[in-house]
Amino acid sequence: MSVLRKREDYEKIEDAALAVYALRSQHSRGRRYPQGESVYRTAYQRDRDRIIHSAAFRRLEYKTQVFVNDEGDYFRTRLTHTLEVAQIGRTVARALGVNEDLVEAICLAHDLGHPPFGHSGEETLNALMKDHGGFNHNLQSYRVVTALERRYAEFPGLNLTHETLFGIAKHETHYDLSAAAGLDPALRASLEGQIANAADELAYSAHDLDDGLSAGLILPGMLKGLAIWERVVDGVVRPGVPLPEVSRHALIRELVGLLVNDLIESTARRVEALDPKSPEAIQRSSAPLVGHSEEMAVMAKGLKAFLYEHMYYSFRVVRMKKRAERFIESLFHTLMQDPRQLPPETRLEGITRSMARIVADYIGSMTDRSALLEYQRLFDPMTRP
Repeated sequence: MSVLRKREDYEKIEDAALAVYALRSQHSRGRRYPQGESVYRTAYQRDRDRIIHSAAFRRLEYKTQVFVNDEGDYFRTRLTHTLEVAQIGRTVARALGVNEDLVEAICLAHDLGHPPFGHSGEETLNALMKDHGGFNHNLQSYRVVTALERRYAEFPGLNLTHETLFGIAKHETHYDLSAAAGLDPALRASLEGQIANAADELAYSAHDLDDGLSAGLILPGMLKGLAIWERVVDGVVRPGVPLPEVSRHALIRELVGLLVNDLIESTARRVEALDPKSPEAIQRSSAPLVGHSEEMAVMAKGLKAFLYEHMYYSFRVVRMKKRAERFIESLFHTLMQDPRQLPPETRLEGITRSMARIVADYIGSMTDRSALLEYQRLFDPMTRP
């Protein structure tokens, strides 16, 4: 008997272990550009690996989550946030009996299109592009994996499976990119895609709170009366006193555990009530199935409102946002005025895209650090171009 496990063996394991409503890699609708599949990896494992090895994924290391990279070495970046989302997503997927590899691939790709300087960078680019189709990081993530990433001679993008692309495209947002992606807007995300959405929201709320406490923007006493905080605090903190680091870790760990457990149990109840017999039944359900209980949803919403009031609009974060706006606006306007300042290989891409879109894609791909360096090269007379 061979000790090797090949793709077909993993497909059999999936078939035996996964719930009837889970997506199975052997039943994938395939890739836009036909390719033979891997000997030792399922189709979704291969998607995950392609995402991890992409340039866009590596650049997440130096892209802002909340605090710009030069604010400190221990704050979360867009990359560490993405890894935390994937870890939470895998936990939820495993508990609910759905495809863990597919959830991981969707989670790892969900922020590939984020520009430098976090949401302030996105808002600035969107305003600059208002007459050219706007700029949205969810759509940009889809464009990265289908067109912008250049790693293969045979096709643009990463040539991911239909199911991974569908999960990326259905990442919940005010921007509906179903039409832009050529997908059926009537279909809901798979349970795997819905898990990725929920894991993202859960991760950034809990971990942004952690970074806010670490930065001293939030003191424990400010959280008094916040329902979700009161659930995890048990006489550990004193009002107005910064948390010891070990206590902070313990409290955030409890908070994440509380949210994850509620998410799993509430979702399980909804799935059991629907009793879906196929993945398609999930996608055609009248409402999303993955989500918190009513009580926990109210508490999570309260936490998010607290973060907006006390962290996202704090003077320190607003200063970072305004600095980011100045950098991006200056880069965009000068490159639009004279596109010859763009690298030659970037200018050649104008055959299929407008110059505004080329400039937005060029800036959007930058890390915080590379955007600052580009700004210096273009505007600082003491810096070599």
